[in-house]
Amino acid sequence: MGPDAGGGKMTQNHQFAILYPLVVGVGAVAFTIFVHALALAATVNLFRHERRLGRAGAGALIDLAIVALAISFAFVAHLIEIAFWAVLLIICGEFQEFGNAFYHSAVNYTTLGYGDLLLTPSWRLLGPLEAANGALMFGFSTAMVFAVIQRLLMARFEDLSITVAFRGVRQLRAIRIPIARGYRARRYDRDPGFKACRPGRLLRMKAEREHWGGSEPP
Repeated sequence: MGPDAGGGKMTQNHQFAILYPLVVGVGAVAFTIFVHALALAATVNLFRHERRLGRAGAGALIDLAIVALAISFAFVAHLIEIAFWAVLLIICGEFQEFGNAFYHSAVNYTTLGYGDLLLTPSWRLLGPLEAANGALMFGFSTAMVFAVIQRLLMARFEDLSITVAFRGVRQLRAIRIPIARGYRARRYDRDPGFKACRPGRLLRMKAEREHWGGSEPP
């Protein structure tokens, strides 16, 4: 067998070590995206259900339960994805027992990188692919939980949020700021520049209505 035959065999092995693991890894990433999409749909449906019932933002315990359920959905999705990667490792012949495969998959997925269990050169590309997949999915879960908390805060302080306009030299910016209970809108009347704009007049009218018990001032 000449040198060309040896070079062709090395090329085939090199293609196998890159192409096949890449195809398998992309398929696994697509599955994890689908699983996280289901978790997102469950979280959205949960929040919409609680919002229809009027419980979203109604109390601290209810809000805590909603956030805990959202985190639980994300955590279960991560466990399913780790298990799916472990099954792939078994199918590829890297492990014989599911326990070792699940442990190695969890180490890669969470980007711990202990290095106590290693893959063969043929499938070692699955390790960094799973690590990148896990980092993306953890970011997805963080954004999902943050969105739930943000919506709960908006629902809880919806009646206490006002729009305040600040005039700059070159531009006008509008920001929303929450006004805590006990604040009085008349505090903003101290600023002469703020009195002239529409939010200042609205706040002043609100303070007068509160002063006269909800009725128009005489």
